[in-house]
Amino acid sequence: MLRGDLVPDSTYDQRLLDRKGPTDWLHMDPWRVLRIQSEFVEGFGSLANLPAAVTVFGSARTPRDSPDYEMGVRVGHALAKVGYAVITGGGPGVMEAANKGALEADGVSVGLGIELPHEQRLNEYVDLGVEFRYFFVRKTMFVKYSSGFIALPGGFGTLDELFEALTLVQTQKVTSFPVILMGSEFWTPLVDWVRTTLAKTGKISASDVDLMRVTDDPDEAVRIILEADRHRAGA
Repeated sequence: MLRGDLVPDSTYDQRLLDRKGPTDWLHMDPWRVLRIQSEFVEGFGSLANLPAAVTVFGSARTPRDSPDYEMGVRVGHALAKVGYAVITGGGPGVMEAANKGALEADGVSVGLGIELPHEQRLNEYVDLGVEFRYFFVRKTMFVKYSSGFIALPGGFGTLDELFEALTLVQTQKVTSFPVILMGSEFWTPLVDWVRTTLAKTGKISASDVDLMRVTDDPDEAVRIILEADRHRAGA
């Protein structure tokens, strides 16, 4: 953890992807491969013994007194009560809410943090936390150790994670993997656009719209994930 003047002006991801300027990257990138490898090893080692888990996404900007925060607490609590570990990005907002709900229900609360160009820390409700430098390593951990994704209202980061999950399901890189959108008022316009624009113009199949399940009920979200797990076990 770095704070104040010790926070660097750029991130590891930015330096890895930036090809402008001096040719130092020609000499540094081979060594970065070892750092990337070490992040995979650390992540796999830290998370290997998790029970079945569900990843919860959502905005880091959600205030604690908002309905979305309360929904996040209820989601984390409902998942923990049926035995799922709850994995989030470990930050504030909805992530904190889901971790809080899991911890208050005596569940396993996991936070997978990421280096960003501003001060940050894992929230106080994480009891297993891993910090990553590279987004793609962190995303691999979200998928590898999850039985499904639940997305609460969020911004670009949430949309990035949502559509990556949908792409993995659509291309059958992962199977029996539910993607649930919590908050019908927030998500229905997006689902309508996917149906009336993407599917209608043939950019996706009509059946792809059904990869997203929209609900306002945390218990229903848990039932969807349990049913998918039972289907996977019986397959």
